[in-house]
Amino acid sequence: MFPQSRAPAHLQTAISTTPQSLKLTYPETLDRIKEEFQFLQNQYHSLKLECEKLATEKTEIQRHYVMYYEMSYGLNIEMHKQTEIAKRLNVICAQLIPFLSQEHQQQVVQAVERAKQSSLALPNGERVRAISEYLSSSKKRKAEEKDFVTDYGSDADKSEDNLVVDEVEKAATPGLKSSTPTSQGEAPAPGSSSSTQQFRPGAAKPSVDSLALGLRNPLAMQSSYPAAFGMAHPSVNGDVAGAGAYAGLHLMSPQLNGAAAAVGAAGYGRSPLVGYDPHCHMRVPGLSAGLQAGTSGKPAYSFHVSADGQMQPVPFPPDALIGTGIPRHARQLHTLTHGEVVCAVTISSSTQHVYTGGKGCVKVWDVGQSGAKTPVAQLDCLNRDNYIRSCKLLPDGRSLIVGGEASTLSIWDLAAPTPRIKAELTSSAPACYALAISPDAKVCFSCCSDGNIVVWDLQNQTLVRQFQGHTDGASCIDISNDGTKLWTGGLDNTVRCWDLREGRQLQQHDFSSQIFSLGYCPSGEWLAVGMESSNVEILHVANPDKYQLHLHESCVLSLKFASCGKWFVSTGKDNLLNAWRTPYGASIFQSKESSSVLSCDISTDDQFIVTGSGDKKATVYEVIY
Repeated sequence: MFPQSRAPAHLQTAISTTPQSLKLTYPETLDRIKEEFQFLQNQYHSLKLECEKLATEKTEIQRHYVMYYEMSYGLNIEMHKQTEIAKRLNVICAQLIPFLSQEHQQQVVQAVERAKQSSLALPNGERVRAISEYLSSSKKRKAEEKDFVTDYGSDADKSEDNLVVDEVEKAATPGLKSSTPTSQGEAPAPGSSSSTQQFRPGAAKPSVDSLALGLRNPLAMQSSYPAAFGMAHPSVNGDVAGAGAYAGLHLMSPQLNGAAAAVGAAGYGRSPLVGYDPHCHMRVPGLSAGLQAGTSGKPAYSFHVSADGQMQPVPFPPDALIGTGIPRHARQLHTLTHGEVVCAVTISSSTQHVYTGGKGCVKVWDVGQSGAKTPVAQLDCLNRDNYIRSCKLLPDGRSLIVGGEASTLSIWDLAAPTPRIKAELTSSAPACYALAISPDAKVCFSCCSDGNIVVWDLQNQTLVRQFQGHTDGASCIDISNDGTKLWTGGLDNTVRCWDLREGRQLQQHDFSSQIFSLGYCPSGEWLAVGMESSNVEILHVANPDKYQLHLHESCVLSLKFASCGKWFVSTGKDNLLNAWRTPYGASIFQSKESSSVLSCDISTDDQFIVTGSGDKKATVYEVIY
């Protein structure tokens, strides 16, 4: 405030005496702060150790809690099992006692009581220890199984991981929409949206709903059911006497009924040899519970739909599964390892050769030889990365027409010493999803991704006309035996009939689901339609009545009638090959494959069936009558 010389006397005295009385020199202040800091640091380390100790105790308590919870859960399961055993023993006792003498009755009662007590003989501590050991061994076993699956995954899993096909996500709207061509000129699969997203190995997989379930999508989710063939169907609708079980095959007996449950066959119609029940969760949306069962009380899968929309289970006639031309089951003959997802198959009229279409090529197999392991020829078509969607043989077997994810159809000369392309047909559409050949082999029809049906003159290799009507991709096609009518299905939820003589549309059938496959019956006026909704519908072309079949659990990807017209097959994303009776759809047999079944064909003599699947192989079946 003031210079020291000018400060008052009492202030000068205070200034001169304060440092000596407090002794607050700088070194002393620093030492004091240092001591306090060390004290606080020691306190911090002590608290940190205490916190870590508490965290360790918390983790240990949680571990004990989980262990005791699992033990409690195991005890509850064990107690439930013991209760069930007691109930069964009571039932057995009640069934036996009426047939025994009084002395024997007492012996039976005593034996039952001893059996009950033996299940509770262990003390609680012993029981807890046993369950704990069981849980730990179960965890170890599950870990070993996981490692085994990781190291030795199935072909189906490898197929799904390595595929880059139909690389799109489903549109945000419930219905799938066809797409415009990509920048490279390739056409995405039917049902894809215009915005594409590649599905590559190592990337996170989309859910099933987000996958493009367009026509013959190989990225189908694999089922855990084991592969089995020739499973004859029970009389689900209640009136059919089945064909019986056949030696050497895993067949489901058609005569299993409600009594099977009483002798240990859990669920409906399940054979002890087959761990697959196709009806366990089969329900028809919108149908009352009373109509879900057929006349025998079993789940119904075939329904007659009247003109006013009323659905009733179909009472099958006695000869539904018997008679001339009706197969009993199918036997697997060959597995053709194509190496890529097989989106198209066809079999020659001589049943000597099978043609499988995958990515960028068609492979030719000589199935007349036992154990066909390698293809006899490879026809390189389209671009290497584009999938073949359809391949059709001309009736003489000397030419093959191939279409797929390109605007060009290839016509192959198979009679040449080495198969070669003899002509190419180019349209404005970016992709062809299905092909059909006229009975006289002069005209070819191609279903295009832009919804048009292109008609080709095979003799002159020229475009004759286009049928326009589908507002989205045309996905499937078939032609009547007389060559006068053409049936097409599309991703616009419609089936259309075309008059080939007049070049106009005759009929249109509207559905609530996209159409993925169809077939026209060679011997009658019936049209079978396979849908994304998993239904198969059988339409009569002259009246509004129809049948609706509900055995598939996912979209129906391909469909084919036998030449006799008495039966047909359908395949789906649920890995199933179903054989049906025309027209009411009594199930003749089923085959469960290891992956989505994308395509199928039946030989002209109805003796063989060939399928193409998502696990990069084709399968040849012999039809047994």
